Amino acid sequence: MTGEGAARIAHGGKAVYGARLGILMLEARFPRIPGDMGNAQTWPFPVMYKVVSGATPRRVVAERAQGLLAPFVAAGRELVAAGADGLTTNCGFLSLYQQELAAAVSVPVATSSLMQIAMIESTLRPGKRVGVITVSAAALSGDHLAAIGVDPAIPIAGTDGGRELTRVLIGDEERMDVAAAEQDVLDAGTRLLDRHPEVGALVLECTNMVPYARALRDRLGLPVYDIYSFMTWFHAGLVPRDFGFPASAARPWRER
Repeated sequence: MTGEGAARIAHGGKAVYGARLGILMLEARFPRIPGDMGNAQTWPFPVMYKVVSGATPRRVVAERAQGLLAPFVAAGRELVAAGADGLTTNCGFLSLYQQELAAAVSVPVATSSLMQIAMIESTLRPGKRVGVITVSAAALSGDHLAAIGVDPAIPIAGTDGGRELTRVLIGDEERMDVAAAEQDVLDAGTRLLDRHPEVGALVLECTNMVPYARALRDRLGLPVYDIYSFMTWFHAGLVPRDFGFPASAARPWRER
């Protein structure tokens, strides 16, 4: 069939359409305010979620996600089977599983916001570096960084010593003082720059820190990157904007 009729032929193959990004979620009940990647209102595009049973924040962060590779692979394959064209996770510490997850599924995988570091560092003038703010500086090891090709000597500061954010997230508490959580992130950023004035941009390891990125940028005057910036870039490759050339009416409608 050619002409107008061909342009009205739809092709299937998925269970779910219109949600290209699949997010592998920790099993947690702490508050997820707008900006948190676990809050669906955060995203300017539809997403699909899959909670990985047994993947508690403490187990993933403090216990290095031991024994959780198989459940993450199974959950990732479920999302792909449902229709996801790309996968991510909602904890930067899952960089440990980047290579294994990418090898186990048929779509691109981006486990951690820390994967942006090399690209961001290439934008900075000579002598400047990227710094990392994490939910647990004590737990973020060289192994987490080496797994995604990041120099383990990168400057790092954590909210471990704060009074709210790390305790709520790792302890999976159901109440959070948002102002106090934001202050923990601001304090960590200030400490990082005090110790490492060569830092020219920041990456937030923790996906729950996105709501505070703007305040951090305003406080420190440096670019701040996070899982939101990473996934909007990642998603743009999964579904590039159609500018109408060639005209969409001239080709069959197909979603892959």
